[in-house]
This record gives sequence, C-alpha cells and structure tokens, in this order.
Amino acid sequence: MTYCLGICTKDGLIALADTRITSGNQTTTAKKISLSQRPGHSLFIMTSGLRSVRDKAVTYFEEEIEAKDKTFNKLFKATNAFAKQLRQVAKEDKKALAESGLSFNLHAIVGGQLEDDPEPKLFLVYPEGNWVEVSKATPFFIIGNTGYGKPILDRAVSYESSLEFALKTGFLSFDATRLSANDVGFPIDVVVYRKDTFQMVEQRYEESELRSVSKFWDQSMKKIINEIDGTWLDKVFSKVTP
Repeated sequence: MTYCLGICTKDGLIALADTRITSGNQTTTAKKISLSQRPGHSLFIMTSGLRSVRDKAVTYFEEEIEAKDKTFNKLFKATNAFAKQLRQVAKEDKKALAESGLSFNLHAIVGGQLEDDPEPKLFLVYPEGNWVEVSKATPFFIIGNTGYGKPILDRAVSYESSLEFALKTGFLSFDATRLSANDVGFPIDVVVYRKDTFQMVEQRYEESELRSVSKFWDQSMKKIINEIDGTWLDKVFSKVTP
C-alpha cells in the first residue's frame, strides 16, 4: 500500500509520500514523487497502485513534457496529458495484467503551477484517466491508505493554513497511518512549493529525524484527553460498582 498526500493552501502546495513498497513478503524502498521543473513550470506527480503501471505512465508523460513543454501553459493541460498516457498504458497492459490476475490500478495526485496559472493547482487522477480538482472546502487529496490519517486533516488543515502548519498536520496524518498500517512507512519524501516562485523544494526524512515529533504528539494527545471535562461521565460511572 501507499500513503501520498497533497495539500493546497493560499500560500502554495505541500506533497508528502512514504517510500515503502510491499510485494508478497518482500519490502523495499522506492520514490513515489516525480518532479518536473523549468522556468515558469513546476509540477509534481505522486502515484499509488501497480509500480509497473506507474513507471510506464510517468515515463511516457516525461517524454511528452520534453517534446511539448511549451504547450502546457496551465496545469490542467499537463494533467490531461498524463491522463492520456495513463489510458495508453491501459490499452497496452490492462488485458495482460488481467490474465495474470492483476487489476489495472493507478491513482495519481498532480500538483503545481505553470506560467498561466494564477495560483497553484492540485488534481486527483483516477485509473480511468478522469480527474477532479481540489476544493477550498477540503483542500487535500490522499491516495493509497486513506482511512487512518484523514480525520486529522479534516479537523485541522484548511485552505487558509500556512505551509508550515499544513506540513506539520500532514506529517501527523502520515504518522497516524504508519502506526496503524504496516505497509506504510519511512523514509518519507516531502515537497514544498510556495505560490508564484516556480521552484519546488524536496526533502527526505528518516524515522530517526522525526521520532521526537511523534513522541511529543503522543504525549500531548494523552495530556489533552486527560484534560477534557469529565462531568458527563458521571451519568454512566455512577452506575458502575466500585
């Protein structure tokens, strides 16, 4: 499984992806974020699904970017190009995968800002090649293992959040997923993009670098739970025999 998260705020974009690849009993590490950066052109792609489908679709897309970069002046056009290549891979490989007992499966998050985009954009691409754009009401997408980390994001992050706050919340979302799912894990790759800079910054974090953050969060959460007003508990515990 995978954990990939994209957050879009008024200040820019945050991308976070784990690197764990599980195949049967084998666990390896592989990068799940691809960047494309040129003057007036900054985008990333994160994927969840069959690695072979991912590698082929991204390779096809990178070749199209090289050949037609100037035609992609808005991110939705680049997203359409990636979706086109994804459908092409489906035509080439879907039948053979099905005959081997495998489902054609690839979800992707495409984020960035191209020269004619007034602000950064974030899109979720489905295996069929159709896509949706993130909304300001719910300014993030998760692909892969989505259940454990989403509640933290729903409660805390918003379109008005700073990039720093968004990354902190994003890490806690990943950490919640990592603790509950053994197929998601360190190291993690992080990309930060500040609006109108056309420069994405990438950083990899090992577990040892963020262990203190996880510990602080665990301790703080227990403390907060203890501090919650408990008078409402009396209705039930008054009936419990000491």
